[in-house]
Amino acid sequence: MFKKVLISDDLASINKGVKTVADNLKIKNAQLDQYCDTVYLKIKKAQLNNNPFELLITDLSFMPDHREETFKSGEELIQALKKEHPSLIIIVYSVEDRIQKVRQLLTEHNINGYVCKGRRGLIELEAAIQSVFNGQTYVSPQVSNALKLNRDKEISSFDIELIKQVSLGLTHIEISDLFKQNSISPNGLSSLEKRLNRLKDQFQASNIIHLVSIVKDLGLI
Repeated sequence: MFKKVLISDDLASINKGVKTVADNLKIKNAQLDQYCDTVYLKIKKAQLNNNPFELLITDLSFMPDHREETFKSGEELIQALKKEHPSLIIIVYSVEDRIQKVRQLLTEHNINGYVCKGRRGLIELEAAIQSVFNGQTYVSPQVSNALKLNRDKEISSFDIELIKQVSLGLTHIEISDLFKQNSISPNGLSSLEKRLNRLKDQFQASNIIHLVSIVKDLGLI
């Protein structure tokens, strides 16, 4: 079993719950932290001292407070750590249950496990720790489709944002203006219409409402 683990959540009560799981698994050195920046520094320092952390268990969302943080979210932290310390094993423990987000973390950021917080969260987390220790990937049952989603159903973060704005009732002109204001490209009316038509073909949707319904059913938005 792992000997040195770092647990990161902005809520102390969550950290203590995860620490209990670590104790049950006889993990002797399980440290707690509530800030992404200090997690990053602890992992970096441990690596330099040739006494690295073997596992990081982290949330995705961290509420801002009086401290100025370089890393605004667990996702930003994961991206940096996996780039600098690719051998570090990471389990995400979060309330986020969108299939597309879980899939992105698995395929783009190479996390090793994803556990959804909930009534069975700590039970699943214990199973996840055991699985990743044995070299396996663990994903909570409710988001397990993240490992199974057909490649022809994959869509980009831009597509997700576009469909999300459509689902909120914005017109093409309003979406175009919104994207321009936020420097999101492409943002021209013609480009947005072509993108939506391609997505309708990709998901075999008869119209925009049908497209939104399909994408929601897949858990992509």
